[in-house]
Formats: sequence, C-alpha cells, structure tokens
Amino acid sequence: MDLRSELLKSIWYGFTALDLEKSGKVSKSQLKVLSHNLCTVLCIPHDPVALEEHFRDDDDGPVSSQGYMPYLNKYILDKVVEGSFIKENVDELCWTLTAKKNYQPDRSSSTILPDKDAFRLWCLFNFLSEDKYPLVMVPDEVEYLLKKVCMAMSIEFNCVELEDFFSQDSVQQSGITVWTFLEMMNSGKVTRGIDASIISMAIEEVYREIVGDVLKEGYLWKKGQLRRNWKERWFTLKPSNLSYYTGEDRKDCQGNIALDENCCVEVLPDRDGKRCMFCLKTLSKTYEMSASDTKQRQEWTTAIQTAIRLHVEGKKSLHKDLKLKRREQRELREKRRQAKEEELQRLRALQEERERKLAELELLKEAQKQAQALLEQDEQRRRQQHEQLQRALEIQLREAEEARVSMQAEMALKEEEAERQRKRILELEEMQKRLEEALQQEIKARLDEEAFRYAQAGLLAEEEDKMKALMNLQEEQEEYIAKTQREKQELKQEMEAKSRALEEAQRQLEEVRANRHRVDQDVVAAQRKLRQASTNVKHWNVQMNRLMRPIGPGEKRPSLGSSFTSFQIPTQRDPGLRLRSSGSGDREESKENVDSRAGCDLDKRHSHASNGDMDIP
Repeated sequence: MDLRSELLKSIWYGFTALDLEKSGKVSKSQLKVLSHNLCTVLCIPHDPVALEEHFRDDDDGPVSSQGYMPYLNKYILDKVVEGSFIKENVDELCWTLTAKKNYQPDRSSSTILPDKDAFRLWCLFNFLSEDKYPLVMVPDEVEYLLKKVCMAMSIEFNCVELEDFFSQDSVQQSGITVWTFLEMMNSGKVTRGIDASIISMAIEEVYREIVGDVLKEGYLWKKGQLRRNWKERWFTLKPSNLSYYTGEDRKDCQGNIALDENCCVEVLPDRDGKRCMFCLKTLSKTYEMSASDTKQRQEWTTAIQTAIRLHVEGKKSLHKDLKLKRREQRELREKRRQAKEEELQRLRALQEERERKLAELELLKEAQKQAQALLEQDEQRRRQQHEQLQRALEIQLREAEEARVSMQAEMALKEEEAERQRKRILELEEMQKRLEEALQQEIKARLDEEAFRYAQAGLLAEEEDKMKALMNLQEEQEEYIAKTQREKQELKQEMEAKSRALEEAQRQLEEVRANRHRVDQDVVAAQRKLRQASTNVKHWNVQMNRLMRPIGPGEKRPSLGSSFTSFQIPTQRDPGLRLRSSGSGDREESKENVDSRAGCDLDKRHSHASNGDMDIP
C-alpha cells in the first residue's frame, strides 16, 4: 500500500464527514476549506486560482467524490513529497472532521477510551482495513489487532465473548466498520477490569509498531565511540534506521544509525563487565551494545536482521508486508474454501444423480414386471384372435371362390368397356394437345401485349422526364434571358456613364489644347519681343562703345544731359538669369531671355543716368 492510498483513506473519512445529507456530494465551499487544510498539513503550496477555476461558482450543485478526485490527484496528491510532512497531522485533521459527526460515545461510562486512544485505534483500523470503499476490516484483521493489543497488555486474548459478534452474517460477508470497532472497544468486552493507563500504553505501543513502523523499542547499554564509556540509551528500531535517545520520551535524540545491505549484527562475548553484548557493523563504524538478558539480545539481533532484510528487499514497512501476506493467505484460504465447497457441491450432485439413477432403475424394474404381465396377456389375446381370424379366413376363401367365378364373367365385360375407354382417352389426349398449343399461343400473345405495355409505359415515362427537363430548360432560359436583360441594362448604363466620362475627357482635352495654343502664341510673342530687345541691346552697345572713348586735352567736356561718361554692361553669365531647359530650342530661349533682361537692365541704367546717378571718371 503506497503513500497515496494511505492518504486517500484518511481523506475519504474527511469527505464523508462533510456529506451531512449522505448523498455522496459535498458543497464547493466546504471542499475549498478541506483542500486548503490538506495543502497546509501536507506542506505543499496552495494554488487558490486553480481551486477557484476547478470549483467555479457557476457550476451546478455540490461535488461528488468522483468529481473531487481529479482536483485532489492533480493539485494535491501529485505534489506530495514523502518525508516533507508529518502523516499524523493529516490523520488528526481527518479524524477531527469525522469524529465530530460519527464518534459520539457515552461519556458517562467508565470504559470509554480517551480521544487520543480512539484516534490511534482509528489510524490502526485504516492501516489494516481493506483497500476498497467504504472502508471495512475483515474479522481476521480485527482478531489480529485485538491480539496485538492484548499482547501489549500482557493478557491473553479471549475471543469467546466476541464469537457471537464475529459469527454474524453481515460481519462475515461485508466486514466491520471503524465506528462499530470503536463501539466494541468502548463496550469493555476486551478491556474489562484493566486500568486505563495500561490500555493507553498498549494502544500506543501497537500504534507505534504498526503505523509508526517501529520494529522494537527499549533500553540498551551503548559504548561510546570516543570516550569508550557505557551509557544507557532508549533505542528505537525502524526498517531504515536505528535511533537512540536519552530517555523513552524520545525528546533528545543522541544519534541515528542508517541501516542498509552493508550492515550486519554479531553477538560478542562478555567483557568490560557487560553481559549479553552484540555489535552492529556498518561501512564506517561498529556500534557495541549490551542487553539486559539473553532473551532481549536475541530479540534485538533478530529485529535488526529483519530491518536489514526489509531494506535489502526494498520494503519500507514490516507490517505492510505482513498485511499483504495475511491477505494472500486469506485469499488462498478463500480459494481453498470455495474449491472445497465446489467439490462438496459436485459430490452432492453426484450423490443425488446416483440416487436418482437408482430410483429410476427401481422404476424400470417395476415397469419391466408390469410389461411382462401385459406381454403375456397380449400373447393370449393374440392367440384367440388368430384362431378367430383363421376361421373367418376359411369362410372368406369359400366366398372368394364363388366370387372368382362371377368375377371372370364380369372381367370380360370390363375388358370391352376398357377398350372403349382407351379409344376415348386417345381422343381426349389429342384434344388436350391442341388445347395446350392454343393456350401456349394465347400466353405468348399476352406476354407480347404485356411487353408492349411495358415499352409504352417506359416511353410515356421517358416522355414525361423529357417534358420535365424541357420545362426546366425553359425556366432556366427564361431566368438566363432575364439575367441577360439585367446585365444588358447594367452594361448600357455603364456605357452611358463611360460615354459621358469620355465626352468630359474630350472636352477637357480640347480645353487643354486651346490653352496650349494660347501658351504657344504667348511664347512666340515673347520670343519676338526678346529678339527686338536683343536688337536694342546690340544697338545700345554700339552707342556705348562710341561714347566711352577718352576725352583728349582741349576737348570740350560734354554736359551731363547730352551723353554718358561711363556705362556698365551686365554680364550675360549672371547666375540669376539662368533658366532650366532641355534641348537646343530651350537653350536659345534662355539666351534670348538673358538678352531681354540685359536690355531691361540697360533701360534702367539709362533712366538712372538721366537722373544724374551715373559715375563720371
């Protein structure tokens, strides 16, 4: 039984305790609280988002155990790490939930167990119960547990008072529940007359042995590793380790010895004033110990060897292994019992068959006697009938002889009548042949008529199909014509729109051409003006060259109003007068523009000169 199965048993009690209506379902709010508490005691991170998504408020109704199992396995049990939590805390949580509802003993009774002992018995019950739900314990396991408790109390188990309880059919078939078990323990049938402290110690010892996997506990003398002195320690042996404490309260742990396949235990001779010595050898150290007597030494060495054997076999608990073996033995006994019952049933069936066959044989013998008597009576009756028949036959023979003579005469008459009948039969046969031929011809004619009718019906059906196809084609043609007309109308509208657009484009083209013609005329006029300006510029250049010669001595200085003394001709390479063009025609137009601008500048200079602004050298 793995850790998940052990946890599920305790959680099952907690879940059923929340099911107040015993409907197999628990409200989502209670399951949220249970899940949060389980995450706390199992020391795993709680994911409230996943919990809210799994149990949404819009889900209908409470959740059953089958509906809670996916969340429990995925978000809680799959995250559990063995050794990271204390399982007793999980058991206490589930016990607290289920005890409030199911465990309500009569507190006034003197035999009532304390809550701590009831909790330990509940844990022992879960450990020894069957691995199916609802959890029950078979009578053999109950008897085993009670024997362990009685052995811990050093008393003999008396099962006489419990025979009536164990012999009940319901207990034998379905087992016993934990609440029935606790009620039986509180009744005092097992613990009558025993002190409560002794019962508590016994229950605690059995609890630690079975649930806590403690193979043996007790005081031993241990020799120190450094000071080599002897000290008494309380030792606790488990399948994986041997721990020792200062006292049996197990509060101050002095050491822990790990057990594996490399460990061994040996008996030592007496020395250092110590008797019943033995040692535990590991790979690193050897631990020397001394028991109180030879029996204790034998028990300790056997228990340590058992722990080493369990570790080698890969088993973590002795009582889990013993439980499985007891279960296998019960199953084997059950199989043997069933086989024995089947064999007894088969023998009973054979006995009944043998008795039935003997009865049938007696009946057959009686029937044979009756048949023999009937046979004799039938034989006598047949003899009498034979004699009567013989006499009757003699009389009939005489009558037959007389009848033969008369029959011969009648035969002659019959032969003549038969001849006439044969002739009549021949005629009738001939007539029958002719009738058959006529009937065959009529059948053939009817078959031909039927074939013609089938052909005519096929032609009519074919004509009807073609008529339907023609009607469909006509409908399709009408639809196509209507569609074509619509498309034609749409195309006509589209052509009209395109015609209007074309006319608009042609109109715009005419306007562009007219504008272009006007621009061309303007360009020609500008070119003509440019050429005229260029001619004027050349003329003024000649005049300027003539007027700019130096004045000799004795010459009269002209007046300012009659001539110019200096005139600056603007360069034709002025960057402000450049025009962007492409081709030879454009370059010529650029030159003409430069000349025209030069003429304009010359006019401006003449105007300045007339105003007396020109420089005189």
